[in-house]
Formats: sequence, C-alpha cells, structure tokens
Amino acid sequence: MACALLFQLVLFLFLTTNSQGHHHLGPKSRLRYSRFLDPSNIMFLRWDFDLDAEVITFELQVRTAGWVGLGVTDRYTNVGGDLVVGGVLPDGNVYFSDQHLVDEDTLEEDGSQDAELQGLTEDGGYTTMQFSRPFRSCDPHDKDITSDTVRVLGAYGGDDTLKLDREHIFVKSIFLLQIIHPDDLDVPEDTIIHDLELTDFLIPEDDTTYACTFLPLPIVSTKHHIHKFEPKLIHHNETMVHHILVYACGNASALPTGVSDCYGADPAFSLCSQVIVGWAVGGTSYQFPDDVGISIGTPLDPQWIRLEIHYSNFHNLPGIYDSSGIRVYYSAQLRKYDMGVLQLGFFTFPIHFIPPGAQSFLSYGLCKTEKFEEINRAPVADIQVYGYLLHTHLAGRALKAVQYRNGSQLRTICKDDAYDFNLQETRDLPARVEIKPGDELLVECHYQTLDRDSLTFGGPSTINEMCLIFLFYYPRNNISSCMGYPDIISVAHEMGEEVSDSMEGMMAMNNVEWTPENIKKAEKACKEAQQTVLIKTIDELVENTTGWIPDIAPTPRGPCAESTGGKVEPQDKTPAGFRAAAPVALSGINTTAPRALPLATLLITQGALSWLLATLQARNWP
Repeated sequence: MACALLFQLVLFLFLTTNSQGHHHLGPKSRLRYSRFLDPSNIMFLRWDFDLDAEVITFELQVRTAGWVGLGVTDRYTNVGGDLVVGGVLPDGNVYFSDQHLVDEDTLEEDGSQDAELQGLTEDGGYTTMQFSRPFRSCDPHDKDITSDTVRVLGAYGGDDTLKLDREHIFVKSIFLLQIIHPDDLDVPEDTIIHDLELTDFLIPEDDTTYACTFLPLPIVSTKHHIHKFEPKLIHHNETMVHHILVYACGNASALPTGVSDCYGADPAFSLCSQVIVGWAVGGTSYQFPDDVGISIGTPLDPQWIRLEIHYSNFHNLPGIYDSSGIRVYYSAQLRKYDMGVLQLGFFTFPIHFIPPGAQSFLSYGLCKTEKFEEINRAPVADIQVYGYLLHTHLAGRALKAVQYRNGSQLRTICKDDAYDFNLQETRDLPARVEIKPGDELLVECHYQTLDRDSLTFGGPSTINEMCLIFLFYYPRNNISSCMGYPDIISVAHEMGEEVSDSMEGMMAMNNVEWTPENIKKAEKACKEAQQTVLIKTIDELVENTTGWIPDIAPTPRGPCAESTGGKVEPQDKTPAGFRAAAPVALSGINTTAPRALPLATLLITQGALSWLLATLQARNWP
C-alpha cells in the first residue's frame, strides 16, 4: 500500500506540474506548407498554424551538425530581428533559446522565452528543430506573425558555437498565413490543360516592354469552368518576366492579329480590360475555391482574351526569345458560382506622382459602386470577395483596400503592410467579404523614394509606379475596373503653382522643391482634392463620377500572448491587451523533446517524498 501511495503522489505531482504552462502550442494537423529559405536548398522550412488559437508551428531542417535558427526580421536590417536557436550537443543533450540580434554579429537571449520546443534532433548530417510560438507575444523583441508578407530569417552554424556568420544567414519573404492549401481542394478527374502563350517572341533590348496578343479561349460545346492557373515561364527568362495578365474580351470587339506593344501606336492592342487571371513576380500557381470558377463555353462568356506580358530587360540583352504565358486548367464539372475580377486603385497615368526623397508618401484611388447597375445594364448582385492580388512597382511598401457603407468605415478588405515587389501572388481572404451596391471602396498605397532624386510618375515601366488591387469575387458582372485619381489642378494650386489644365498641373510638379514639408503638403493636397472615378465594363463602356477620400481609421493590434516560459518583463505587458496564451494540443507529432522539471518542483517533490517515507517509517508500515 505504501508503494501504491508513493506512486500515486509522484504521478499526481508530475501531471500537475506538466499541466501548468507546458501545453504544446500549434495547429491540429500536419504541417502543410514548405519552402526552401536559401538558393542552395540547405535550409528547408515547414510550417502550419491555428488561426483560432493564433499559434504557428515551424519545423526547420538544415544540412548541418551545428546550431540552427529561425525567426522574423524586417525589410531594411536584421538588427532587432528575433531568432529562435537550437541544436544537439555531441553528448546528445539539446539546447534551445528565444533570442534576438543586438547587431549584425551578436545574439542576445530574450528576457521572455515565448517559443516552445517540440522536437530537436540531429541525424545524418541534418539538424531538425520544431517549435511553436504565438502570432504576437508580449515580448517587444519578438516580431509579429501577421497576414502581411513576413520576412523569415534563417541562420545556422557549422558547430554548436552560437556565432553568426553572414554567409549562413538568409532572409526570404513568405506569406505565412496562407488560408487554403492546394492539397485541400478538389481536382476534377476530367481536367483539361490549355496554354495561353506567346511563341518565340524576341524580347526587345529596351528596359520595359509590354507585349500583347489576342488568343482564343478553349473551344467547348457546353459550359466548363477554369479552376486553376499557373505561370508558364521559360527557365532562363524568368527574371525578365515582370507580370502576366489575361484580359477577357467582349464578343463584339474587333481584335487585331499578331504581337505588338500593348500601349503603343496601335490602340487596338490595349482593347479588353477585364482581368480574369493575373500573375506577377514571386507568384506561383493558384487554384480557385471549390465553389467558384471562370465560366467558358456559354454565349455570355468571352471567347477571346488579350495576353499581356511585361518584360523588364534592364541589361538590354539582345537575341532573347521567349514563349511565356499562362496555363489554365478547366473541367466540365461545374462549380456553384461564376467568378469575376474587379480592378481597383489609382488610375495608371502621370497624374499619379510621387515626390523624390520621401520617407513615406500615400496615394489614394476611390471607387464608388453606386453606378454599377447603370453601367452594367443589368441588376448587380452583392459581390462576394474571396481573394485578392496586390500590385505596385519598386517604390511600393504597403497597400490596403478599405470598405465604407453609408459614410462609415466598415472594414479593411485586404492589406499588406510589408509588401514585397518580388512576392506578388493571389491570396485568399480568411472569410468572404460582401460588397453591396452603393458601397465605397478605397485603395491606399504607401511608397518610399529615399533612393530617388526625381519625381516618379504613374505608368507602365517598372521604374514608374502603379497602385492596384484586384479583387476576386462572385457572381460575375460586366464591371472590369473602378479607379480614381485626384484633381491635379487643385493639387498644383495648393503647391503654389499657377496652372490652367491637367497637363500643366502634371508638369508643374517638377517645379516644386521637394522638402519634407512639401512632400507632406502634396500628400495632403492629393488626399483632399476631389477624385474622378472611372468605371469601365468588359465592353469598353466608361462612366465617370466624382467623390472625396474618406479617412481611414487605424486597425488596432490584437492582444499579445503571455510567455509560456521564462519571465515577462514589466515593459512587455503593454496596455493594448495582455492575455494568457491559449494552449492547443498538437496531434500527430511524436518528436517532442523531454522537458526537465523546474527546480521548485523537484524540491517540492523531494520534500514530499521525504515526508511520506518518514511517516511510513514512524507507523512501521511494511
């Protein structure tokens, strides 16, 4: 009986200790996502997340017998970036710590340990570390995991000495909180592949070329749905292809033949303005949700498309031929909804200007949906938005689309506060957003031009700028774009320039001395000027209206999660919400590292055992 009591007491103390603050945080399924972090494929990252618990789990495998590290940094410097490090010593013991970069060469352990180890092994020359962490901890040294682009920091060493080697440090932009994984979607068995592509196109030696041609969509006798698309890139020309767009053409359009400059001398090559598929630098394939697809094969569906490929040949290389394009997958298995794409933002032409030397400059494009039914020439159902694609050029730093109803801000539809020109991909919304006729939609683009000494104007070249957001929605209507631009004459007057027309207004911006004060003055003038809103349909009908830019209420950061180990320093408990981390069991993973009992627990257990043994001896129990 004494042995039974002793065993029960020890078991009770062990279970009690391990139930307080030692739950494994992470998603409830396998790690679905993966990416190499370096060009030599030495560092392989797998991850998954739980949106409800706001916890992400990482597994980093590195071709090394030394330490490995994974964290988050920002666009400009690794200093201040967080880095979770770990490794396996020659004697088999493991080490693991939540740290941050004090400078480019020095690591320092965080006062609050917010990463929880789930497995750490070394086998066959590879070290594998798995851990979880909250999206947002209360430690100021930890970077937030958000729905923005995240710059993932990976590092490793050749041995177990925690010393940073710049040749072993890599940063990769990743959209970590990808809602839908392609493996979770249905792939019809009768899928047919069709390529929309240029054939042996000689890329001009110019910096920027927009090549356009008109191609037929697949010819089918009954309705089909396109359910997936992907870029078709020629390996050696990948770095020269900036973006590829597929525009649906109205069936009444008279289309030219051949390949020509999209926005050159022949205006016919700029016909067709309703985007149905879009790809840009850094994007991959995209599969639509199971209930939506691009309809083809009915009298209401487009039969032809305009294929637009933007080439950037900055090295002016001669004799380069290209056959890039878009590959689409379609099937006779129909989805519930026909999808469409609505283009929002700042109308792309030189009225859009960005001053040089700007730490920050905001541009706005307004869309008013009140005239959609009139120009659509048919009732317009509520729009259900499920995905989006963001697009600026090299000066872009952030974008967002905000929805207003009856004069009040309703929500931010989509955003990326850490936009990366080299990672432009179609993304799914966590929940579908409904847009009703009469709603206003505002696009805000954030630019930085500290490296420029002259004005940047809106335009097609990569060194020009754009401010565009494409909303993927259903059910489809005939509206292709809804974009705005400010009254440039009013802006010029605010800047002290006397002008009488828009052309003079644009040219007058070159006369301004772009001091920080004038940069802010111009931003304010552009925001407060009346906007002209251009609404366009697939059949090239255009309707104009006007409006004013509403204010955008800032979105507060969510609550932070309390540390699961170590200490939370007083300054870490920010007033903007402090909550305990929600424990979530991670099933299906058997690589959990053993956790040592805290010293206090060992002392308590030792004292309890001594007391129990003394009691048993005093009672002379056998």
